[in-house]
Amino acid sequence: MIRKSKRRNGESTEKGMSLITILAVMTLFALALLAAAPGIQNAVKRGKELESIRRGEEIAEAIQQYVTYYQGRKLPDSIDELLEGLPAGTKKRQILRPSAAVDPLSEDGKWRLISPTSKAFLNFGRRVQIFNNGLLPATPDRYLNRYAIPLASVLNTESEDDLTAVDDSEFEVSTSNTPFIGVASQSKDKSVVTYYGIENHSKWIFTPMFRGTGQGLPAQAPTANANTNVSR
Repeated sequence: MIRKSKRRNGESTEKGMSLITILAVMTLFALALLAAAPGIQNAVKRGKELESIRRGEEIAEAIQQYVTYYQGRKLPDSIDELLEGLPAGTKKRQILRPSAAVDPLSEDGKWRLISPTSKAFLNFGRRVQIFNNGLLPATPDRYLNRYAIPLASVLNTESEDDLTAVDDSEFEVSTSNTPFIGVASQSKDKSVVTYYGIENHSKWIFTPMFRGTGQGLPAQAPTANANTNVSR
């Protein structure tokens, strides 16, 4: 009887030690997950941002094709108009893929339409100039030149601090029925990736304007660095 009691006590001790070991391993695993969570979240966010930039660039290219086709006489006034394509004989030539019409950063997936006379567009032009060491890349299409004229009143007049101080009350949300020269996200979040040195989703304007390379604006693909300066 004594031998059985000792055996049972030994088995209980072993089971208790095993349970403690399991709990310790689970605790360490949970701590490791908590430590890795911010990095995982940043990786997911960065992926969405890069996809948003890729789609925004597709829209910028579609806008340029649209403006060139109509020889600068008009701008598109909805994303649907770009999706419909351009006349090509009896058919339509597609200039924008349906997937690009969805912004992965906005809750409803809709892009903000940016007017060439809007404060958002003018401020973006100034930010590009600052990022490009004071030089604004030339407009690549002569039909787009007329939309660069309003920039003359803001370039070289506002500092980087002035642009940072722009109030959210000037945040414009138009998703249709607005002649637009570019698009931007509705998300106001701070970004992981930087675009022309800008770290805010809502201030990234995807437009066919300012697409020259120029000084300080190298044509390069995004890298793994979280603070990548994405340029076209």
